[in-house]
Amino acid sequence: MDQSTHTSHAPQPAPAATGPARLRQRPGRWIDNWDPEDRGFWEGTGRAMARVNLRWSIFCEFLGFVVWQLWSIVAVQLPAAGFDLGSSQIFWLISMPSLVGATLRIPYTFMVPKFGGRNWTIISALLLLIPAVGLAVCTANPETPFGVLLLMAGLAGFGGGNFASSMANITYFYPASEKGYALGLNAAGGNLGAAVAQLVVPLAITLGAAGTLNLPLAGLIWVPLILLAVWGARRFMHNLSHAKGDVAGSLAALREPHLWIMSLLYIGTFGSFIGFSGVFPKLIKDVFPDFSAFAVGSAALSLAFLGPLVGSLARPLGGKLADRFGGARMTVASFAVMAVIALAVVWTLPAANFWLFLVLFLVLFTASGFGNGATYRMIPRIFAIRGQQAGPDRGGVDGQRKSSAALGLISAIGAYGGFVIPQVLNASNTATGSYDGAFYGFVGAYALMLVLAWFCYLRPGSRMAQGGV
Repeated sequence: MDQSTHTSHAPQPAPAATGPARLRQRPGRWIDNWDPEDRGFWEGTGRAMARVNLRWSIFCEFLGFVVWQLWSIVAVQLPAAGFDLGSSQIFWLISMPSLVGATLRIPYTFMVPKFGGRNWTIISALLLLIPAVGLAVCTANPETPFGVLLLMAGLAGFGGGNFASSMANITYFYPASEKGYALGLNAAGGNLGAAVAQLVVPLAITLGAAGTLNLPLAGLIWVPLILLAVWGARRFMHNLSHAKGDVAGSLAALREPHLWIMSLLYIGTFGSFIGFSGVFPKLIKDVFPDFSAFAVGSAALSLAFLGPLVGSLARPLGGKLADRFGGARMTVASFAVMAVIALAVVWTLPAANFWLFLVLFLVLFTASGFGNGATYRMIPRIFAIRGQQAGPDRGGVDGQRKSSAALGLISAIGAYGGFVIPQVLNASNTATGSYDGAFYGFVGAYALMLVLAWFCYLRPGSRMAQGGV
């Protein structure tokens, strides 16, 4: 008789280990046999555990973005606190975190396979204490040499590197059908750190300061939250033993022309978001000094936080619209809006209307946020098409592996925009005493990226357009 026909009174043999029964937890919160594509496991055990890891990952990445953006706010306040710094030096303090953060994203991508997602989250969160406390120490004394300030600003790049390792970690927890949503939440939650930092820090350093600035608080107020993040990651997150590095996939992706094309487009979208987030407080202070701060009781509020806020919120929506209308179409539309708005900023500056300036920049941030989500959604489709073109036996690395590697590499290269945009503005201001030249340059760059995106991914008859990129 078949085993399934035994009565309930008959002894039952142990079933084969499948789904949740295969899951094995080892000391150090290591997990073996994680398989989110097993629907029984995912619905019964996996989803809840993945959500816990996602929540703490978002919190740690959020703090990374906070620390990454601290110098964009503090640098503008240094002259008022007694520091003898020129405009060019302030631009360097604003841009240095992005230069270091973008560079760190490359090795950070490989840290999760090497140390484990939970373990590296703990380490990367602990590293945030260095720039947070370092900022407090060096801003307490106006005699601090510029070189020391620049070093501390560079160390804030630890926060920028967190994005790459956080995204790499979360992708291992979710099934393919839910990766996009989970990674979108992870990215948006991190991006919000830029907005929160620019909202909270001006209030904190002026609250109760009686007309002076308490700059060390800009770093110290985040220390308890960083320690909470370390505790939470240690207590609740997990290491997945199947998370392996893919050096071959990364090398293969680097040989793909489309990786470099998408990197340029991502410099235009995410690079604009993080670059303008960093420089927005200085632009407001330089162009509209009377509107750089608004009194809120005994504290001062800067409206610069609104830019990264709308850009962060627009990112997941851009991804959803890309799913519906196509990533390439949304990317082209984003660059069109960004070019028009950058041109409008230049043409309306003589009107000296702060509120018009603010509205235009909020539209620019929103368009960059849409572009962030759209370009990130293009990458898997592009590499899937390239994999189909190459065939299964050519190149040795399939499209899915190249796509996974490309996501990390493109996020790193795109972040260099956070260094380029402040430096272009600095060069324009130094050479001409005006930011007009920089904005005309941005218009030209966005127009070029629009044409490139159309030609490569929307041109009628092209393989990419036919594939629905």
